[in-house]
Amino acid sequence: MHRSSFLTPSRLAGRRALVAMATGTLVLGAAACGSSDGGSSGASGGGAEKVGVSLITKDSTNPFFVAMQKGAKADADKNNVTLTVASGKQEGDDAGQITAIEDAIARGDKGVLITPMSNGVNAAMKKARDAGLYVIALDTPPDPADTVDITFATDNRAAGKLDGQWAAGQLAGKPAVIALLDLFNDKIVSVDYNRDQGFLEGMGIDVKDPKKNGDEDKTGKYTGGKGGDYTIVCNEPGNGAEDGGRTAMEKCLSKNPDINLVYTINEPTAVGANAALKAQGKTALIVSVDGGCAGVKSVTDGVIGATAQQYPLKMATLGMEAIAKIARGGEKPKVSPGLDFYNTGVALVTDKKVDGVDSISSADAAKICWGN
Repeated sequence: MHRSSFLTPSRLAGRRALVAMATGTLVLGAAACGSSDGGSSGASGGGAEKVGVSLITKDSTNPFFVAMQKGAKADADKNNVTLTVASGKQEGDDAGQITAIEDAIARGDKGVLITPMSNGVNAAMKKARDAGLYVIALDTPPDPADTVDITFATDNRAAGKLDGQWAAGQLAGKPAVIALLDLFNDKIVSVDYNRDQGFLEGMGIDVKDPKKNGDEDKTGKYTGGKGGDYTIVCNEPGNGAEDGGRTAMEKCLSKNPDINLVYTINEPTAVGANAALKAQGKTALIVSVDGGCAGVKSVTDGVIGATAQQYPLKMATLGMEAIAKIARGGEKPKVSPGLDFYNTGVALVTDKKVDGVDSISSADAAKICWGN
C-alpha cells in the first residue's frame, strides 16, 4: 500500500470526518493554532516578516519522523515560515539534537519544535527558552513537562492502555506470557515508560513506579478482560527499530519460547519481533503504537493485532502555526483540560474488535494514515 507522506489541503478536507471519528473530541483550549483538525488555516501566514522555526526530530529514517518532516515542509509557506529541519543520527543521539538546538539559537529562530530524545536534552531546551525562543515538544513530553513551553502529543498512557485492554480481551482468560519490547534500557523517556506502563495498566497488571519500566511483579494475575495468570518474560530495548525489535524478541524467546503476547514501543519494532517469531515457527499477539500506513497494513495482514494510531502531521503543523502566531503577537496555546500537554488524539486500530474497547478498522485507519 502506497500513500503520500503528507496530506494536501484538499485531501485533508475530505478526511476530516474520519479524523474526528478516530481522534474523538479534542478540547483545544484557547487555540493559538488556526485549525483543530491538523490542517493549516493560513491564519498565521499573514505576517510580512518571515519567521524562523527549527524542527528537530529523533532521526530522519523512522516513518513517523519522516512524515512529520514532510508535513511541516509542506505547511511552512502557508505560515510564512523559514523552516530548518534537523535530527539526531539515530534514536539515542542526544548530542545531535543539542547541536541542532544551539544552531537554532545562533540562527535567531523564533522557535523550536522538537521530539526530545531524552532528559539529556533538557538543559539545551532550557537554554533556547532563556534565549527567547518558544520551544514546543512534539510526540514525546519531556520530564518535567515545564522544561518546554508546551507539548503537542498523543496521550501515550492512553495509547498503551488501549493496547492492554484489547490484549486482555483477546486472551479471554488464557494465561498471558508477555514480552515487553521497550525503547531504551539506559535512558529515561516519557513516551517509553508511558506506553509500557499504560499497556500493563490496560491489562490490569499492577505497576510499581509509573515512570519506571521493569519493576512490576513478574508473575501474578491480570484483571483485564476475563482475567487470568500472567508471566512477564522480559523487558528488552529495541531502540525503536526493526533490527532492534528482532534482536530483542530473539533474546526474549531464548528465555521463554512460549511467549504469546508481545507489546512493542512502535511498529518498526513490531515488524522485527514478528520476523523473530516467524523464524522460530511461532506466533503471538502483537500490539504496538504508531498508526503509519505500513503499520496499518500490518494490521490488515494480521502481523500486528492492534496498534494505537497517532497523528504526527497534526503535531507538526499545529506546533508550527503556534510559533508563527506567537512571533506575530498572537496568543499562546493552552494544554488540554486535566493534562500537562495538548492532546492530539489517538485511536486503536484493529480488525478484531473487543467489547468495551473503542477502535476503528484498518480500512478506516488506512484513509487517515501517514507515511508509505
